Amino acid sequence: MRRNRVLAALSMVLAGTIAGVAQSGPVQRIGSPQSIISSVVWVGDTAYLSGTMAPVDYPADKARGTPAGYNGDTKAQSIAAIREIEKQLKGVGLGLGDIVQMQAFLSGDPAKGDRMDLDGWNAAYRMFFGTPEQPNKPVRATVQVAQLVIPTGRIELMVVAARPHPAK
Repeated sequence: MRRNRVLAALSMVLAGTIAGVAQSGPVQRIGSPQSIISSVVWVGDTAYLSGTMAPVDYPADKARGTPAGYNGDTKAQSIAAIREIEKQLKGVGLGLGDIVQMQAFLSGDPAKGDRMDLDGWNAAYRMFFGTPEQPNKPVRATVQVAQLVIPTGRIELMVVAARPHPAK
């Protein structure tokens, strides 16, 4: 039953994101031509950022068959992922205060009995949102997933940001 509620909530969040894409305005896709996805898609004054994780702590070792990965816990990876998002937003003329929606996908932490580390995530989040320096807070959904694309990853973030307009 809990899983059904989580799936229903995630479906509503994704439906809201898809509905946002339907708004009028030119569509601009930004990203590496070699990538299979866009890193940012602009629709009018709204920017949709692809899922972002922290930069890996160590590279893949092809000789040993081990993938790139992370040493850090959820809080450390969350801080690094938010800083990556901040860089991406700066590159398109926006900042963290322009984020209006955030989706957080957390994997289970072995140190927490394979449950997501919500406390670590929230501690990192509070460093960047709702502060005196940056008081804006986006709407947010947080869900636990079985695994992220990088097995040692603890969090992947997807955000929607809007270009601010002067008050009328």
